[in-house]
Amino acid sequence: MAQKDVDARWAKKNNQTFYGYKDHVKSDTKSKLITHYMVTSASVHDSQAFDDLLQEKDRHQPCYADSAYVGPDIEQRLKDYQMENEICGKGIRHHPLTGAQRQSNRKKSKTRYRAEHIFGFIENSMKGYRIRSIGMRRSNATIRLMNLTYNLFMTVQLYKIQGISTLSWS
Repeated sequence: MAQKDVDARWAKKNNQTFYGYKDHVKSDTKSKLITHYMVTSASVHDSQAFDDLLQEKDRHQPCYADSAYVGPDIEQRLKDYQMENEICGKGIRHHPLTGAQRQSNRKKSKTRYRAEHIFGFIENSMKGYRIRSIGMRRSNATIRLMNLTYNLFMTVQLYKIQGISTLSWS
């Protein structure tokens, strides 16, 4: 007997429809470890989860994000937290990005792409793009475990990069 997930929602991106949930993450730019996350239904725009991902320790830090986070509300939150705005600019109809803006976006993307590696790893290596859970609570637990597994894998990789052959968890 099939069950219906009443918490999940539909979303459309690039003429493809998706049903389910989104994993919004905040990561450390140096280690690529996920430091905070939030799960929402698929219909929630990325920028709506921005406030919930900010923490007090983010004050005076640069904020790298894609153009989905452009807007006056986001800019105000960055000012409130005294954060450096490193969000990629977005062109609009009849007002494309200038050469300087494109160059600025290219510079910001050299740091921002590290967060995209998180989603690429989860989708490709962990086959995490499909969740077989019904309900927000179970899906949140599944996504939490995926994020934790990703962090464990990255921790092992960081130890290998540093030349440490054995892990000590003391």
